[in-house]
Amino acid sequence: MTNGIIKSFRLTRFEFRRDRVIGDSQVGFDAFHGFALELVDAAGHTGLGFGHALWDAMPPLAALEARFLADVWPRLDGAAPQALIHRVGRPRGGNQRDADAGFGEALQIALWDLAAQQAGLTLAACLGAERTSVRAYASGLDFHLSDAAFAAFFSRAADCGFDTFKIKVGHADPEWDLARLDLLRRTVGARAGVMIDANEAWSPKEASMRLEMFRRAGHDFIWVEDPILRSDVDGLRALSAAVPWTQINSGEYLDVAGRTALLMARGCDIINLHGRVTEVMRIGWLAAELGLPVALGNTTLETGVHAACALPGAEWLEYSFQNYDHLVETPIPIRDGHAHVPDMPGLGLRLSDAARSIWAAPEPLAPAARLTGPGCRFFTEQTPRAATA
Repeated sequence: MTNGIIKSFRLTRFEFRRDRVIGDSQVGFDAFHGFALELVDAAGHTGLGFGHALWDAMPPLAALEARFLADVWPRLDGAAPQALIHRVGRPRGGNQRDADAGFGEALQIALWDLAAQQAGLTLAACLGAERTSVRAYASGLDFHLSDAAFAAFFSRAADCGFDTFKIKVGHADPEWDLARLDLLRRTVGARAGVMIDANEAWSPKEASMRLEMFRRAGHDFIWVEDPILRSDVDGLRALSAAVPWTQINSGEYLDVAGRTALLMARGCDIINLHGRVTEVMRIGWLAAELGLPVALGNTTLETGVHAACALPGAEWLEYSFQNYDHLVETPIPIRDGHAHVPDMPGLGLRLSDAARSIWAAPEPLAPAARLTGPGCRFFTEQTPRAATA
């Protein structure tokens, strides 16, 4: 079937200011650095994937294209996406490197998007989904916000229909964390669901002490995310036993082997997955065999909704109100606290004309030259509400 083979690709490089500083107790970022990868088949279908870098600007577009041509394109040119999406490599010795040259996540998403379009199915259906929506929680990435900005953010999130919220903790002063929790409760109400994310800020003992402190102050959590080092499987397992009133969510920073080891050791109560579709499904299937739930963390433009709907143990998708919806014609629908699969083959996303023109940045920009991306679509439509008792 020659119409199904990959014939060409396009890369579009982006660099723009975020509408707020996002981050946690370890890092903060005020700019988006990323790229879009489009894979085009002989019939004209286009598979779309996104990649990004947190700390540094992406290389110039010409360098990205040269790297892709040299290291990735030879195994894509003339191949069918269905023949590539499940392929497993076995790096050994000196070949223990990123074989996808930094394009791994974008490549997996684009290949799956293309394969699903060729099959005439949504990506969720192609992955085996029997549902078309998943609960979403409002995530602030809020550690660097002032108290006033924090309260305004979560008030608006509640007005958008969210009833479950995740905030960043892990400050050197535990009273700061407690004050933020109190502020959240005053803002969204005592009945709201709450998760917290410490981004590995604590030792196991410190985590246990802080969680008990928060609970004595009247705060219960759906889960506690990455409370201690990702590599401390014994500590994670012991912490889970020490706080039976909540769940330990971990695995965000691990690769496939690390997540497998974490699951097999029962080192977490919920495994946290992200955007690499093939790897997400492999770990999600293993979690299902072990009877453990899955949470889909941040995925660029919420592409993770498809895998979330396909995995039986996936109960949540993270939504963090990031200002990159303008990169696509129509973003993933978020309604009534749920993320919905678009009623279109594949991902249901198409790169916008504005992304190719206004927002494309072929060369690195000085910070002062970066445009500020539009505000989150919800926040431009909502009016902040009064605090809830």
